[in-house]
Amino acid sequence: MLYQLEIKQVVDYPRCRIYRDFLRTFMNDRDIRTNGSSYLFYYMTLCSYANFRTSYRRIEGVSYLIGPGEWICTTEELSEWFRTRFHHQAVSILDFLQKQHYLTYVRLGRGNLIKFQISGWNNNNTSLNYNYPCLKDVGFFFFPVSAVHELISMGKCSEMDIVLDLWIHAIYNDEQVQGSDIGPVVYFRNCTGNPLISYAELSLRWGISKATVSRILNKLQNKEYLSLVSFTGRHGSVIYLCNYLSTMFNVSDVMIDKEEVSMIFQVPVNLPGNLSQEDSPIKDEQITIEANNDIVSSKTACVSKSHIRMVVRKIAKILAAQGVSCCECPQSQYKLYSLSDCEDGKLKYSLRIDCPDGQNSYQFKLTMIPTETIEKTNMSETRKVGTCNE
Repeated sequence: MLYQLEIKQVVDYPRCRIYRDFLRTFMNDRDIRTNGSSYLFYYMTLCSYANFRTSYRRIEGVSYLIGPGEWICTTEELSEWFRTRFHHQAVSILDFLQKQHYLTYVRLGRGNLIKFQISGWNNNNTSLNYNYPCLKDVGFFFFPVSAVHELISMGKCSEMDIVLDLWIHAIYNDEQVQGSDIGPVVYFRNCTGNPLISYAELSLRWGISKATVSRILNKLQNKEYLSLVSFTGRHGSVIYLCNYLSTMFNVSDVMIDKEEVSMIFQVPVNLPGNLSQEDSPIKDEQITIEANNDIVSSKTACVSKSHIRMVVRKIAKILAAQGVSCCECPQSQYKLYSLSDCEDGKLKYSLRIDCPDGQNSYQFKLTMIPTETIEKTNMSETRKVGTCNE
């Protein structure tokens, strides 16, 4: 018996590249708050100052030897980085990180100097055995992804923690992640390949309320740090980062077309048994369903016209949420042209939305698959697998 095997390597990325100037930009943005009980921002800030190579730093006339993964600073500098009002508050953050084995530190100069060392620095960052002056505002360092999940789960995330969490989980141009070919999309590696995520999931992840999640994401969108694509109902949202490509790859950033994004993700549509028009401003006379006799046979359609009209209403709500103003106009016309027969339970349509002024027109390709068809296909594949196993 012959078998054809297909082997795909599953690649995991245990660390993320963080540019120092990128982190400095957020540190200098005082509009992004750091108050919270999660320590992601604090720990990443310390990592950004750690040495790659052995060098010296001169403070108050004394030169201190600093090895890879180490740095020395004053308590005043530390308090400024962490935005704490008092020095002892900044030191208490170091105490917590040391207790969790993320770093070790000692106090020098009668307590006015802090010398810290990042634990496991050499595992994530390569160190070279020669002296070289370290420039703290350029270059990059590698940050372990596992530390991100640990730190944000320790307490309530601040706005700064949320920004860094989104940045570290950005995916670009990965064929296994939907929508990543359009731009850098935030994907929390849930093994589905779909970056759609609800506010309830983000609320649980960050330890804040859903209302706070909405407020922070809208704030970051207004500051042009991200582009938020929200779908109606409980389908979730997609988050794109605006300045990711220019920061990570030194290439021009891309503009996110929200209309294109809304059609890439397969959003399930649940139609009620009682199909009424009361909840939708779109009337039946606005929807025209035409068949192409050259392509479509006279077989009974697998999706009824009443269901097709309801699907069009659902799509109009999604597009209206993405900024397509024509879908909010009661005079817009929705025209569907059949592109295929019900082959394998799939029904394909060309959907065109025409505005009454005749200036704007939108064209979409619509594919509808009844849930019963999917279940039958899965059952059929299961039977085939069982036969092969026997």
